[in-house]
Amino acid sequence: MKNLEGKTALVTGGNSGIGFATAKALAEHGARVMITGRSTDKVYSAAESLSVIGSVADVSDLSAIEKLVSQVKEELGSLDILFVNAGIFAPAPVGQISEEMFDHQMGINFKGAVFTIEKLLPVLNEGASIINLSSINAYTGMPMTAIYAASKAALNSYTRTAATELAPRKIRVNAVNPGPTETAIFGKTGMSQDEISGFAQALQARIPLKRFGQPEEIANLVTFLASDDAAFITGAEINIDGGCNINPLLSS
Repeated sequence: MKNLEGKTALVTGGNSGIGFATAKALAEHGARVMITGRSTDKVYSAAESLSVIGSVADVSDLSAIEKLVSQVKEELGSLDILFVNAGIFAPAPVGQISEEMFDHQMGINFKGAVFTIEKLLPVLNEGASIINLSSINAYTGMPMTAIYAASKAALNSYTRTAATELAPRKIRVNAVNPGPTETAIFGKTGMSQDEISGFAQALQARIPLKRFGQPEEIANLVTFLASDDAAFITGAEINIDGGCNINPLLSS
């Protein structure tokens, strides 16, 4: 079903994981899609495989976002869908959090998300849909995730206020909170393969459905929120987590 026929979409961090799966789903539903990422090779390789437009942009760099706006105008004209997906995960215990780690995660996960929206607002059509990729970590108090969780909690708070302020333009703003999902993000943390495997097993044991989510499952939710089928949904935070947040005691 091509319920996004004629729509234009931008997916930040679209060269892998949830971003890649969502760009694929949006295109399959008829949207004209542009993806961004920081790695030139990965962005253009992904864009070619998806038959979408690629653009290299580091969302922690405001000048790069401004260049992205110019490319959106040139390639797409304007936007109906903005999936703010670019993000990083860098675990560290309280007491060992460096200023560099703080600035890097907040700079991409929160500041980058905010200014992606701020800079692209002029090219968003009336009735556009913004979907922010957050995380259930905003609420779980999971060890080693203090700054990552704080960045996502801040993004959720921003989402609610943005939804209120952009409602006069009929622009909907929602947040998606995935639970543990099978992506390459853990491989970028510097953890060893044994550490990643142990971490993954511990997480999976706490999920009532006893498995990780798939990027395509998150993509399906984002695609729904991007569509007119979700026209009365704004300011929402939707958990897609296999039941993690039902009750931590039940999922241990």
